[in-house]
Amino acid sequence: MRSAEGRPVRGQTDLWTLAIILGLAAVTVLTRCFFFILDRPWALPSWAQRALQYAPVAALAGVVLPEVVMTNGQLVSTLFDARLFAAAAGAALYFWRHSVLLTLIGGMAVYLPLHLGLGW
Repeated sequence: MRSAEGRPVRGQTDLWTLAIILGLAAVTVLTRCFFFILDRPWALPSWAQRALQYAPVAALAGVVLPEVVMTNGQLVSTLFDARLFAAAAGAALYFWRHSVLLTLIGGMAVYLPLHLGLGW
């Protein structure tokens, strides 16, 4: 239902929005159930399996890197940013010990004093 100005009335969903929600739900169910619908076993090619081994690292880099080098959509303009030093310390600790826990603790041990103590 629309008001006299042509805007939707509050509290009601128009048909276009409902159709989009149902369409997205159908696509989600279909893609998640695709492997159950097939009548024979299906396996990824070996090159795809090898490539998927790097997916978690690529996804993590895609989430973390912009958060480290950008502020409000702009590149960090100064080297006096606690996130840069914490990321460098965390990366160094990971390459030294290959421990995710040590990486997190070490990165935060560098970040917190710089951010809270020095205001970086």
